[in-house]
Amino acid sequence: MTQLIPLSLLILIIFTACHSQTPAETSSTSQLVVGGPCEGCEALFEYGDRVLSSVDTLPDFYKNEPQIILTGTVFEPDGTTPAAGTILYIYHTDREGLYRGGNNSSAWSRRHGRYRGWVKTDESGRYAFYTFRPAPYPGGQEVEHIHLTVKPAQTNEYYIDDFVFDNDPLLTKERRSRLQNRGGSGIVSLRKEGELWKGERDIVLGLNIPGY
Repeated sequence: MTQLIPLSLLILIIFTACHSQTPAETSSTSQLVVGGPCEGCEALFEYGDRVLSSVDTLPDFYKNEPQIILTGTVFEPDGTTPAAGTILYIYHTDREGLYRGGNNSSAWSRRHGRYRGWVKTDESGRYAFYTFRPAPYPGGQEVEHIHLTVKPAQTNEYYIDDFVFDNDPLLTKERRSRLQNRGGSGIVSLRKEGELWKGERDIVLGLNIPGY
């Protein structure tokens, strides 16, 4: 004879099962509060089992020109305290303006392409990416840009303004006026240092970010 489970016990079992998921098992993107909608921000977590450092070199760095280093300091919202342990994720097009060469490890790898990188800021809030300058999309209607997502230690991930280049002829006065300056200005001026072009950009967490 089948033993019936009392209704009160059944409700308790269902309630416990629905609330037993730990924070680590819950997708960050399902609880987004800071920064608003962010398509593809979950790709920030696709570094796998790598131990992130404050410096990353993107694929094919040595095969492409012009070679650049993007570096700077991430600050807490006060603009002066270094934000250690902040994860930064970038991706950009190849030298033909296309996102390609990704693998089948995830949908975002296929969409964002091969040229992706991750860092975690050091105790001084510093970061550096070695990569190459991407090309604009085919047709030349969009400025050269490098997408950037941040994950502060205390909040969910969110996107900030792309890296764009001050000497890009497509970066007109009108386009500059439309930039949101999320995290601060993303416009970088490149200067030659040896064989590399160096661009510096400091980032302020929460600056012009909704809900921060």
